[in-house]
Amino acid sequence: MLGYYTHHLDPFLIHFSGNWGVRYYGLAYILGFVAMYYGFRWFRQKGWSSLSAEQTADLLTWVIAGTLIGGRLGYCLLYDFHRTVSDPLSVIAFWREGGISGMASHGGIIGVVVATAWFAHRQRVSFWQLADNIVTVAPVGLFFGRLANFINGELWGRPATVPWAVIFPAADAQPRHPSQLYEALLEGAALLVIMLALRYRQAATGVPLTVFFIGYAGFRIIAECFREPDPHIGYYWGCVTQGQLLSLALIALAVMFYLGKFHRR
Repeated sequence: MLGYYTHHLDPFLIHFSGNWGVRYYGLAYILGFVAMYYGFRWFRQKGWSSLSAEQTADLLTWVIAGTLIGGRLGYCLLYDFHRTVSDPLSVIAFWREGGISGMASHGGIIGVVVATAWFAHRQRVSFWQLADNIVTVAPVGLFFGRLANFINGELWGRPATVPWAVIFPAADAQPRHPSQLYEALLEGAALLVIMLALRYRQAATGVPLTVFFIGYAGFRIIAECFREPDPHIGYYWGCVTQGQLLSLALIALAVMFYLGKFHRR
């Protein structure tokens, strides 16, 4: 029998006491936002962004707000709806035992789109140019976020017998797919390569955003084949997960965005 790795990583980089400390998950968000800031500086050097340093900092503030608010509301409404309706304070009750938990990447993506659209309207700049630049570096944050999911020992995969399977004690004693790492490689590393290639090829405005939506959704659908669905949701029709349904909706939204952009021309 193979000697499978048993997950025992500490979710805290620095642990103060109880539920307080510096978590890898929070650090992943910070690294993603830092990457976006320096990415926009690079875009400005390349002539791909017309934002000043002050505007870039302002945009980043809106992106952070969109990510956090959209991600949290997305989880509460899409994955924890009944609890949210019965206990609305659970959305923000960080002071309770265990704090708040649960972020949905689909919700975070929509939150960033809304925040970007609002910023573009206020600053009278092109939404499409902003969005194309944001999605170019967004996979960096997704990569670190999925690594943090693995460190946290959450969102584990389905039972597996592959040599690299991992035992997650929080789940059970079965070896499972480290689906968090699959997602880090697909939604993070692979998607980043695709987005950078599009930017270097000077893809038409709107194409990077559309490709990001479809690429993220496609990779997520693949990764969900190895990921254990949320126990309180399970499968639809015995085989489809919530994440796959949301990804299909994201693909439809991408197509609508793209067709709408060129229909207005």
